Amino acid sequence: MDHQRVNILLVDDQPAKLLAYEVILKELGENLVIASSGREALEVLLKTEIAVILVDVCMPELDGFELAAMIREHPRFQKTAMIFISAIQVSDIDRLRGYEMGAVDYVPVPVVPEVLRAKIKVFAELYRKTRQLERLNQELEDRVRARTAELENSTAKLRESEQRRSMAIAAGKMGSWDWDWINGDWMWDEGQYRIFGVTPETFNVTSANIQALLHPDDVDQFRRAIAALNSGALAYEAEFRIGRPDGEIRWCVGTAAATVDESGRVVRVSGVTVDITERKRAEERQTLLAREVDHRAKNALALAQSIVRLTRADGVQAYVSAVEGRINALARVHTILSLSSWQGAELSKLIDEELAPYSLGGQVKLAGPQVQLLPTTAQTLALALHELFTNSAKYGALSTRSGRLAIGWQSENDLLILTWEESGGPAVMTPKSRGFGTRSLLASVESQLGGRAQFDWRAEGLLCRLEVPLMPKSAAASAAQDRFDPNTFPELQRALG
Repeated sequence: MDHQRVNILLVDDQPAKLLAYEVILKELGENLVIASSGREALEVLLKTEIAVILVDVCMPELDGFELAAMIREHPRFQKTAMIFISAIQVSDIDRLRGYEMGAVDYVPVPVVPEVLRAKIKVFAELYRKTRQLERLNQELEDRVRARTAELENSTAKLRESEQRRSMAIAAGKMGSWDWDWINGDWMWDEGQYRIFGVTPETFNVTSANIQALLHPDDVDQFRRAIAALNSGALAYEAEFRIGRPDGEIRWCVGTAAATVDESGRVVRVSGVTVDITERKRAEERQTLLAREVDHRAKNALALAQSIVRLTRADGVQAYVSAVEGRINALARVHTILSLSSWQGAELSKLIDEELAPYSLGGQVKLAGPQVQLLPTTAQTLALALHELFTNSAKYGALSTRSGRLAIGWQSENDLLILTWEESGGPAVMTPKSRGFGTRSLLASVESQLGGRAQFDWRAEGLLCRLEVPLMPKSAAASAAQDRFDPNTFPELQRALG
C-alpha cells in the first residue's frame, strides 16, 4: 500500500523544545502538529486524528499526567499512543503513575534524536498498520454483507419462483415431464397429470397413450417434434391441443430440451407443459370484440351519414343545428350502450338522456316499467324521441311554461307501446304535409324497427303512439336490425324529398 502520512502531536510549553522536536522528527515524513499547552492539545485532538502524542510531563496549568488522564477519559482516544518526555529524573512511582494515565513510553532529557525517532516511528507505523487493517476489515465486512444480501436476494427469488411453480402446478396450469429416449420410459409430475385430466392410477404414460390424448389435428406436430430431435435439434416448442378423457379440449404450449451424449446422440428429453386455454379463450374474445367494435363503428358511421344526408332545413344555421341535435342524440345513446358493453339500454334511461338538454321543471311526467332495448332498437328509438322532443320544444307543449307532456309505456307480448301526450301548449292544427322530422320518425320506426307510429293532431296537443317490437321475429330480422343501411328503406328515401 502507498505510505499514508499520519499526524503526530507535539505538546510542550517551551517553543525551543518544540522546535527541537520538529527538527528531530522531520526526517520521518509525517505531519507534525504543535500545541503549546494542555488545553491547546485537547482542542487539536477534538479536531484532528492523531496517531502519536509526544507530551512534556512538566507544564504549567495542566501537566502531562493530568492531560493524559483527560485524554484517556474520551472513548475516541483510549488507544492513542502517548510518550512522556521528562527533564527530571522520574521515580518508579512516577513511571507507574504515567503508565496508569496511558503513557506507552518515557523519553528522558536530553533527548537522543535517534532514540526519539525510533520510538515515534514504531508507534506511527503501528497506528498506520492498525488503520489499514481496520479498513481491510471494513472492506471485508462490506463484501460479506453485500454477498450475504446477494445470496439472500437469490434465495428469495428462488423461493418465489418455486412458490409460483408450485402454485401453477396446484392450479393445473403447468407440468413437467422427462422422457428416457433410449428405453422409452416417461416420468410425469403431478401438474402434467392434472393438465391431461388423468391420474397416475388410471393412466399408463407411454408415447402411444400420450398421442391418443392429442387432438387429431395436432398429432403430426408430435411426430415432427420427434423427427426434429432425432435430426439434431436440442430444443423444440409448439402449441397443441389435448382431448381429456371427459371430452374437454384444452390448449397447451410445450417446450422440450434434449440431453445428448459425447457422440451427440439424444439420450434424454425433458420438458414443461403449460395450459394456455384461458389465454386462447381471451384471445378469441378479444378478436370477437374487435370485430364487434368494427361492426358497431360502421353502424354508427352509417347512421351519422344518413342523418347528414337526410336532414333538410331552410338555412345553413338551421341545418347545422338540426344535424348537431341528431348527432348528439346518437352520442348520448352510444354512451348508454357503451356503459352496458353494448348489451342494451333501459328505456327510462334513454328518455332521461334525451330530456336532459331541456330545463323543464315539472312539465314532463314519465310512467312505465323497466324495459330493456336491443342496441339498434335503442339507437333508432333515441333518434325518434329526439325528433319528438325537438318539435315539442319548438312548436308544441314544451315551448311554453304552461305546457305539459306525459310519456307512458308498457310492454305486451314483446311489443313496446309508448304514448306521447302533449297538453296546455299552443293550439295545434293538423299539418298540411309531413315535415322532415315526422317523416324520418316514421321511416325509422316502421322501416328500421318494423313497428308502427300513429299521430293524432288534437287541438289541445299532439298525441303520438309508437309500437316497437322488442325482439326480432327471425334471424334475418335480427341481422337487419343490427345492420343500418339507409339505402334499403323506402321511407327514408322518400324522406329525402
